[in-house]
Amino acid sequence: MKLLTLSQADVTGLLDLDRLLDALEDGFRALSSGRVEVPARTAANAENQGWLASMPGYGEGLGLGVKLVTVFPHNDAAGLPSHQALIALFDPSTGSPVAVMDGTRITAIRTAGGAAVSVRHLARQDAGVLAILGAGVQGHAHLEIMPRVRRFAEIRVASRTMDSARRLATLDPRAHAVESFEAAVRGADVVAMCTHSGQPVIRQEWVAPGAHVTSIGFAAPSGELDRGLAEAAHVFVESREAAFLPPPAGCFELAGLDPSTATEIGEMLLGMRPGRRSRDEITVYKSMGHAVEDLAAAGLVYREAVAKGAGSTIEI
Repeated sequence: MKLLTLSQADVTGLLDLDRLLDALEDGFRALSSGRVEVPARTAANAENQGWLASMPGYGEGLGLGVKLVTVFPHNDAAGLPSHQALIALFDPSTGSPVAVMDGTRITAIRTAGGAAVSVRHLARQDAGVLAILGAGVQGHAHLEIMPRVRRFAEIRVASRTMDSARRLATLDPRAHAVESFEAAVRGADVVAMCTHSGQPVIRQEWVAPGAHVTSIGFAAPSGELDRGLAEAAHVFVESREAAFLPPPAGCFELAGLDPSTATEIGEMLLGMRPGRRSRDEITVYKSMGHAVEDLAAAGLVYREAVAKGAGSTIEI
């Protein structure tokens, strides 16, 4: 049996980010229309507070696959990403394995891509100021993909250290480092939280009327998103079923809230429920990460690889 293998360099070169945004939208629509089979993720705890999770899924028109992802929060000290992953794809009609690819790049950029999809549809059209909170892998990914959905004139970068913020800001001529999260958030039209904080990193009163806030961080005990902001805003999620499970399976920031008050991104894209309802409404996208995003991205990479003859083939 022949198996296509794709390195991180292969994946990065094959993954067109504009097409990724469209593929993610297709995945969100499939999820909210019931065309996706995704069991709850399972995880095994390991050394150094790390864990290994399995995220299988099938989506009609998206494919059949599984991501194995490790999260080791102390990897920065060893010069390694905190999140590392492999993705395996299978023929949905026979179950035969067809490809194994790096999932680290996909995990990073599909997470930021989901946030960018929310910005494309929920941020005001005239949004001109982007605040990025956190200068790690996700800070980089958000800086890479967010400007594809809005014409930002100013990008503010804040991090735990000014050096990290300055390094990230050098990657875009519109970006500059600011000294605090508050300075980044006040007056921003879009706020992208990309931290590992287990405590809120912003306050509701910092957020301007009409702003759109994205949050992809996941950490105990209470997460990076301010609870008051979550209660006051119009909240959007990938999946209500997943987001409102009791923590740590679900969102720390949404625990105890009424799930019916949140809208799935796919429901908004399908026209089943409204998106932004007024110019001054504050909207929040709270991401948990979902296997449908991995399927959408990995399927796109696989099809490009086959079309271009990329990657290496091994016999198994």
